[in-house]
Amino acid sequence: MSYVAQRTAGAPGAPGAPLFLTFHGTGGNEHQFHDFAKALVNGAHVVSPRGDVSEGGALRYFRRTGEGVYDMDDLARRTAAMGDFIAAEKARTGAVRVIGLGYSNGANILASVAFSRPELVDDLILLHPLIPFTPAPQPGLAGRRVLITAGRRDPICPAPLTQGLADWLGAQGAKVTLEWHPGGHEIAQSEGVAIGRFVAGVAG
Repeated sequence: MSYVAQRTAGAPGAPGAPLFLTFHGTGGNEHQFHDFAKALVNGAHVVSPRGDVSEGGALRYFRRTGEGVYDMDDLARRTAAMGDFIAAEKARTGAVRVIGLGYSNGANILASVAFSRPELVDDLILLHPLIPFTPAPQPGLAGRRVLITAGRRDPICPAPLTQGLADWLGAQGAKVTLEWHPGGHEIAQSEGVAIGRFVAGVAG
């Protein structure tokens, strides 16, 4: 499966620079976080795939049957396809480090890839993820850096499920940072600050 994707315009990325993948939320597109990623890591190979599932005209990365109810067969198929896409971009750029940033549905597909193929992405930034199931144990996540940001009053991604995901990742040996803000599903300024700190650690 191929994806429409925005890639770094003009310069393809500096030699030895990381591959920075961004994944939009429901109703977003490949432009949502592309420039943000470019600004975070100068010279990075930034690649932003567009979700290829339409839900009433809103783009997503996999189907669902209701709010927080996933079509698990479709999720499995599209997780495999996204994993292949990431592997191809990693080979194309020659990047030795891969950073992934996703928001909401984008965070969910990124997390799902990490559950099945943890070797593909070294550092994960999951903004308001919702994983309403317990993944199978994944020892390959040991040592991976993960930033999770969330709202305490998020009606779409309930705080207990966010905490559960963070706890599960920690149990796999991932190095997890959990950043809360007091609001809901919106991205708060404090999340941008946390992302900057996290990525500075990656780049440094």
